This record gives sequence, C-alpha cells and structure tokens, in this order.
Amino acid sequence: MAADRHGLERQIDGVMAEARALLAGLTGEQINWRPGPDRWSVGECVSHLNVGIRAALPALDRAIETARARGHAGSGPFRYGWIARWIVRSMEPPPRRRFTTFPVFYPVAAPHDAAALEAEFAEVRDALRARLAGAEGVDWRRAKVTSPASRFFRLPFGAYVAFLLAHDRRHLWQARQVRNDPAFPA
Repeated sequence: MAADRHGLERQIDGVMAEARALLAGLTGEQINWRPGPDRWSVGECVSHLNVGIRAALPALDRAIETARARGHAGSGPFRYGWIARWIVRSMEPPPRRRFTTFPVFYPVAAPHDAAALEAEFAEVRDALRARLAGAEGVDWRRAKVTSPASRFFRLPFGAYVAFLLAHDRRHLWQARQVRNDPAFPA
C-alpha cells in the first residue's frame, strides 16, 4: 500500500459519492429501518462513520504536530509495513470478520435524517481532507496516530487515513445491504 495525498483525496471523493448515492431519496422511515434488532439502520451506519472521523481528527492533528516538532519531514508516496497494510485490508468490504464497536464510535442514537447525515458526512470528510493538506511535508510513516479508542492501536498517519477510508467503504457497503434487503420499506 502506497499512500499519498492525491490517492487518499480520490478515495475521499469516492466515499462521498457513494454516501450521496446511498442516502438519495431516503425517507425518515427508510433511513431508520433496521433489518433486525441487533443490526444497524442505514442512518446508524452513516452516523457511526461520522462519529468515527470526528473522534479521529484530534488524533490526526496531534500526529502532525508531533511529527513537525520532531523534524520528521518527508514527501510521498509512502510505503507501510505488512501489519499496517493488513489492518487496512481487514476493513475493506465485504467484511470477512466482525469487530466490536468501541463505545466512543457508537452512532448517534436518535432518529436520523438523510439530508443532515449527508451534510455531516461531507463536512467531516472535508475536515479529513484538510488534515491531508496540513500534513504536507511531514513523513507520514514516522507520524504516528493513536486511536481515540485505545492507546495501543497506533498506525502511521497515511495508513491511519487509509484505514478510516476503508472503514467508510465497509460501512457504506453494510448500509447498501440494508437498503437492498427485501423487507426494506418501499
């Protein structure tokens, strides 16, 4: 996996387009419909993604700031080790294994509105894009991001952003499965 700013920005564009298409025309009943008691609605899937990026933004900022303070300069594309590559691949859809969601990343527990979720999705992805611009000139391999869920989960900056975008694709895929469910409200 080689990650550079332009490649990650293209991925951001892709998940934003997928989210727009997924949320287009959904009614309040449809966006909040759950295929089962222990399964998320389309709204919960998208809310979880928004909560996750919002929680990660301060960690990205700290990684950039620390790398600059330590003089970790570099230019991409950057290559990452096998563990980072494996972690990113583990998030890609379709899911091969389920992971428990940390409470800090739980979706907002309220009735969801498609237009509001779409606007928030774009807002937080724009904030993520701003972090990529803010990390120009930083060595993305040496800048380490610590997860807001666990101080033991650390990835290089570029791999962490790639992880977030793979996570976006995973849950957008999950939301698409909900929307394609035969019992989905008409």
